[in-house]
This record gives sequence, structure tokens and C-alpha cells, in this order.
Amino acid sequence: MGVWLWSYSDSIWINCPKEIQVVKEILKDLDRAFENRIRLGIMSALVVNDYIDFTSLKELLDITDGNLASHLKSLEKSQYVEHVKKFINRKPNTNYSATSKGKDAFKKHIKAIEQLLN
Repeated sequence: MGVWLWSYSDSIWINCPKEIQVVKEILKDLDRAFENRIRLGIMSALVVNDYIDFTSLKELLDITDGNLASHLKSLEKSQYVEHVKKFINRKPNTNYSATSKGKDAFKKHIKAIEQLLN
């Protein structure tokens, strides 16, 4: 038994197996904020560390300052990442960490991927 869905391209009703409905429910848990490999890398690093400084993140991901900054800004806008600025020997140092909201969203995203793969 399945679910009947309207196919717009064919203009007909089609019988959709229950498995497809399950996949659709799993896909709802994927977060667009993590679709980009750089944001996925940022969150992967931040979820397993208390904090990481900008330079270390840049070297880890092998990307430019501007590229990293724009992705961090996007994650901050989603309230998934926060930062603390300080000076060490008169040099600026910015540390980034994942927020509770960010950790929860990332774990939900990864769990959805794992469910799709199983």
C-alpha cells in the first residue's frame, strides 16, 4: 500500500510507496545551512572542540580569509556559531564556538544523513 501523489509533470495521480514518504520525512531534517562543504567543515570542527581560532580554522579548511569570514557570518546569522574577540600581545585573536542551537541542528542534520544511508 502507498500514498497517492499528484504528478505535476505527468498530470496524473501516482501511487507513492510508503518508503518514499519516510525519505521525505528524513529530508525535512536536513539543514540548508550545512549544505556547503565549508560550513559542514566549520561545524564539524566546532562541535568536537570547545572553540577554535580563525587562523586555525582557515588552515584546517584550507580556504581564504574572506571565504571563511563569509561562511562564519552566515552561520552566526543562523545563531549556530558565536565568536569572542580578544588581543594576545596586541594582536587580535578571534575564537569561534558552536552554540547549543548550532550543535543540536548539526547533530540533527548528520543523523538525517545517516538515516538516508542506512
